[in-house]
Amino acid sequence: MNTTLTSARLIIAAATISCLPIASAHSQEATPAPALTLELNGAQPSDKGCRLTFVVNNALGSELSKAAFEIALFNESGVVDRLTVLDFKELPVGKTKVTRFDLAGADCAKISRVLINHATECAGEGVEPAACMRQLKTETKTGIAFGV
Repeated sequence: MNTTLTSARLIIAAATISCLPIASAHSQEATPAPALTLELNGAQPSDKGCRLTFVVNNALGSELSKAAFEIALFNESGVVDRLTVLDFKELPVGKTKVTRFDLAGADCAKISRVLINHATECAGEGVEPAACMRQLKTETKTGIAFGV
């Protein structure tokens, strides 16, 4: 009986040890990579033209003291209608922020695509200037295509 008990303990120990690397790898996958998520959440006509609403989440691990992006608006024919800069100002780390921009003279119904051309500003302590574009994730809740 002692041999059976010892064998059972060895089998349990071996099974536990063999599962450890898998559990460790799984816990590493669960940690999300640093990212700046920019969601085009809405596009509504306004008195000035078209109001674009964005939801931004800074998960870069550092506060951004300044974040701004040059965007290109494409019309329904797929032709660039205009280039403009959207200034998101400061983006605290771990904070979700909603920001609206009124684009004078723009018709929301005629915008088929919004393209992030580049980051004109990406500043913060310990933040590389290229991080805003390199770690940018885009999403849309509208019928307008949105991305880089």
